[in-house]
Amino acid sequence: MKNTFTLFTLLFTLTIQSQVKSNLELLDIFDMEYITDPQISPDGSKIIYVRNFKDVMTDKNLSNLWVINYDGSNNRPITSGNQNDFYPRWSHDGTKIIFKSNKADDKVKLYLMWMDTKEIVPLTNTPQAPGQISWSHDDRYLAFNMFVPMKNESIIKMPEKPEGAKWNAPPTYIDKLNYRGDGQGYLKGGNLQLFILSIDGGTPKQLTATPFDHGAPIWSKDNRTLYFSANFNPDEDFEPNNSELYELDLSDNSINALTDRYGPDDSPILSPDGTKIAYTGLDDQLLGYQLNEVYTMDLTERKPKLLSGDFDRNIQNIQWAGDGKGLYFQYNDQGDTKIGHLSLTGKVTSIAAGLGGTSLGRPYNSGSYSVSKNSRLTYTLGGTEHPSDLAVQDRKGMKRLTFVNDDLFSFRKLGKVEELWWESTFDQRKIQGWVVTPPDFDPTKKYPLILEIHGGPFLSYGSVFSAEIQAMAAAGYVVLYANPRGSASYGQEFGNLIHHDYPNHDYEDLISGVDAVIQKGYVDDKNLFVTGGSGGGVLTAWIVGKTDRFKAAVVAKPVINWTSFVLYADSPAFFSKYWFGKKPWEDPENYFKRSPLSYVGNVSTPTMLLTGEEDYRTPIAESEQFYAALKLEGVETAMVRIPGASHGIANRPSNLVAKLAGILAWFEKYKE
Repeated sequence: MKNTFTLFTLLFTLTIQSQVKSNLELLDIFDMEYITDPQISPDGSKIIYVRNFKDVMTDKNLSNLWVINYDGSNNRPITSGNQNDFYPRWSHDGTKIIFKSNKADDKVKLYLMWMDTKEIVPLTNTPQAPGQISWSHDDRYLAFNMFVPMKNESIIKMPEKPEGAKWNAPPTYIDKLNYRGDGQGYLKGGNLQLFILSIDGGTPKQLTATPFDHGAPIWSKDNRTLYFSANFNPDEDFEPNNSELYELDLSDNSINALTDRYGPDDSPILSPDGTKIAYTGLDDQLLGYQLNEVYTMDLTERKPKLLSGDFDRNIQNIQWAGDGKGLYFQYNDQGDTKIGHLSLTGKVTSIAAGLGGTSLGRPYNSGSYSVSKNSRLTYTLGGTEHPSDLAVQDRKGMKRLTFVNDDLFSFRKLGKVEELWWESTFDQRKIQGWVVTPPDFDPTKKYPLILEIHGGPFLSYGSVFSAEIQAMAAAGYVVLYANPRGSASYGQEFGNLIHHDYPNHDYEDLISGVDAVIQKGYVDDKNLFVTGGSGGGVLTAWIVGKTDRFKAAVVAKPVINWTSFVLYADSPAFFSKYWFGKKPWEDPENYFKRSPLSYVGNVSTPTMLLTGEEDYRTPIAESEQFYAALKLEGVETAMVRIPGASHGIANRPSNLVAKLAGILAWFEKYKE
């Protein structure tokens, strides 16, 4: 029997090895999986994670929950089906979890699962889904925020229509500054309020009823108080970045402020002994790029203490170490997402790197982690060769636990990704980028090149997998993606090089990168192409107004006219206040000078516009303006509209495929 099994294994291995690998195809996107939101049990013995997948028949992004032992054994699903199961959270004693799911119908509900029997019971059947949730320390109650609708009152009173008359729907009356949101559409009246709910079920008890949104609540050690963040300013629409920390006394629902300064204070977490909270915040200087700091507050003294003052990176996702002597946190550093440890004396130690790959689109830095009471870490492990898998780390080092795409990549070839640094011709600053070469790359040949530009603009690309970039490489292109000035993960000074000056010299940063790749000798400089989305769409439109070096361009979800953008996007107060410092009519010359529309008369590059029809971040009217302007100038142009898509576009897998198909088709049309 043993010899038979060995022979079978050998034959199977030889069969796999003999398979001829082929290039990635667009349809393969439906077969790609990735892992998000790993949650380690309090004792560090098990990890629950979200396994994300796609259904090619229904065109849906789906997810189930899986559990695995810390040593990598016994990996198995604990939910299944073509549904969305997500947001798992362990009870403090590790015997139960809560999670969200639309398993029963399209409505998301909160569920409770006992980990010994895997029995599941729904806890809510509310019209709205609970938001961010925390367990009480005795594991008897849950606290969460949840949207409570409030009817928008209209001053327009229509007369009663005659019986049987068929009138149009009544007019929509809007009187708020922020009346729509990207991915949300036109906003309904109401706010996020705080609730508590027994795990025995029943009706959630509403604790707040203010006309403001309340952030994620956490419990005090004695379960008598909730801590949360909120922006209670009467003019919050005009002061979007000015939240404080509050405590809510559960005996009488009274609320008291714990912080008081100009700037955001949020994301409170309780220390293991219950005597302190830690939180992130900053003193708002109205800069385009500002770094979160970490603060602690003794709950007796009520005085904030800054811990991270010398750390020049943006801090996210803080979690207390089990011994209470420090905090873990997540940050991006030169295109790499890392986990750090911050002691209570302010000492920073790098703990883990390589988080990322938690989306299949462009190579943005991303990732998440969690930590157990005994300081075992689990996190999403990214890399240029695969989307996010699951990894663990302790004093012995890192161990990768899952390989969810090995089935697909066993017969598909990927482009090789190489890190590259160069100096900008503007001021000789060092700029970081990555070059992706096609599968079966031959350095003696000449290849067309695509410059792909990230959005934000205060975001960063990194050494992570990107289905979009790999699809371009599979089509025979060398691809360059980079982090020009203004990108995150290089410190506050580098980020603010574009403060009130974007777009501008990021152009030289990017063009210098193109020249650096050309100098390697394998790029056909007569076949250069450029594309980017959002902030990258801005820069793509800017580039074709500055140079005719590129054979064709695809400008995805751009801003073309900063005046119309600020007045038409989903956060006018934020964009005008932080990105310009003045309103459009107070500084019209600067608004137009920084608009790609001001250079439209220079454009000769064939340029495609591509935007989701329900994009409220960079509304499709921006693309329509540029399309009309290019047509008036006699430039070869086309417009691609993705139905039902918001700013992220890939709310359906086919939207991502459509975006890639459009970009590649346009470039192939003009490639020599």
